[in-house]
Amino acid sequence: MENEPNAQADVAAEIGKQYSLAKILGIWALAAVPMGILGWVVAPALSADLDPLAAATTRLWALSVGLIWQFILSMIIVRREAGDLRWATIRRRLRLNTPRNPNSGKPQARLWLWVVPFVGIFFLSGVVLAPKLEPLWVSLFPFLAEPPSFGFGSLLESPDIMARLVGNWGFVALIVLQSVFNIFGEEFLFRGALLPKMNGVFGKWDWVANGLLFTLYHVHQPWGFLSTWIEDIFAIAFPAKRFRSTWMAIIIHGAQSVFYLFIVLGLVLGFA
Repeated sequence: MENEPNAQADVAAEIGKQYSLAKILGIWALAAVPMGILGWVVAPALSADLDPLAAATTRLWALSVGLIWQFILSMIIVRREAGDLRWATIRRRLRLNTPRNPNSGKPQARLWLWVVPFVGIFFLSGVVLAPKLEPLWVSLFPFLAEPPSFGFGSLLESPDIMARLVGNWGFVALIVLQSVFNIFGEEFLFRGALLPKMNGVFGKWDWVANGLLFTLYHVHQPWGFLSTWIEDIFAIAFPAKRFRSTWMAIIIHGAQSVFYLFIVLGLVLGFA
């Protein structure tokens, strides 16, 4: 990318402007609390008298509102701290730049190749570890188990619901909307706005703290706390920190959304 600020200038700009622990937790709460309310209060209230598919769809809409809010919150932070919302300002503040060599600080296009192994770690955690860790977590804390009406897994076992999904392009549009803001809302806020400002409190372990906060932010789906912390810390927060690029986290996180979108397309097209 052209006209990227010098890495040393980036570091200098952050010195003395790090967030306090209170501010870090405050921004975290501004993301987590609305998602918790939308997921546990608003969505159930709106879907009380709906059939299972409509109820699950309503929950997706409600959570999408929370994700959109995180995108807006990121823009508010940029505007308050940097003074405007020009693309150059957003890019600089949220570290939307080419990955930088950890040793020299220079942007290097070949570092994009690191996306591949980190995507592998992300999916390995989700496919291999999550199915084992989630039941363990829920067995220890049964009250954190996912309510049957919250997920689509059990719904897809119903031939009637599968038939209703065929040709349902409105559902595809919803998944696209949620995917876009699931990526840009969460990553702009946690890796773009928060991560560069956490070093003053957490030092060299700021990426670990960032990943843990991101795990705990998912109060709307606490059954995944134990199964997602590995990918949140090592597959998303670490490369964003290591290569000083939020795009790394966006691409890695986005791979999951693209995967789910293809599954939904298959259902809507009747291939399942």
